[in-house]
Amino acid sequence: FATVLAVVAGLAITASASVAHDVYNNVLRDGKATEEETVRVSRITVIVLGIVSIILGILAMSQNVAFLVSLAFAVAASANVPTILFSLYWKRFNTGGAVASMYTGVIASLVLIFFSPAVSGVPSAMVPNADWSIFPLTSPGLVAIPLAFIAGIIGTLATKPDNLDHLAAEMEVRSLTGVGVEAPVDH
Repeated sequence: FATVLAVVAGLAITASASVAHDVYNNVLRDGKATEEETVRVSRITVIVLGIVSIILGILAMSQNVAFLVSLAFAVAASANVPTILFSLYWKRFNTGGAVASMYTGVIASLVLIFFSPAVSGVPSAMVPNADWSIFPLTSPGLVAIPLAFIAGIIGTLATKPDNLDHLAAEMEVRSLTGVGVEAPVDH
C-alpha cells in the first residue's frame, strides 16, 4: 500500500505542478501569476486528477494491469518515438514537425484506443454492453506511430527551418570532444 501511495502521490504532485506552472502561469497568465494563484491551481488540479483517475480506474477495473500499461506505453511511444528519432537523425527537423508529430501521435493513439475492442465490443472491454469498436487492434501503436512519423515529415516540410545549424554544430563538437562541458561539481 505504501508503495502505491508513494507512486500516486509523486505522479499527482508532478501533474499538478506541470499544469500550475507550465500551463497556467506560463501560457494562460504569461508568467505573471502570483504564488497563491499557482498553489490554488495546483490544488484544484490534484482534485480533478484524482476524480478522473478514480473514474478511469472504475471503468478499467476488469482490465489486466499489464494490458493497461501497454496502452500507456503505446500512447507515449506514438508521441515521443518519431520526435526523438527525427531530432537525432534529421537535421532539417524543426519545431513545426515536432509539434505535429507529438499531437498526431497522442490524438491518433487515443482515438484508436477509444474505437478499439479494449473499450467496447467484447465482453472483456471497459464498456462491455456497448459496441462502437471499428478499429480491430487493441493496441494503437502499429497505426499511430507511422501516422506520427508522417505528420512529423509534413510538419517539418510545411514550416520554415529553425536555422539552428550553429547550435547543432556546437552540440556535435561538444558531444564528440567534451569541449565546453562544465567540470564536475563537488557536493
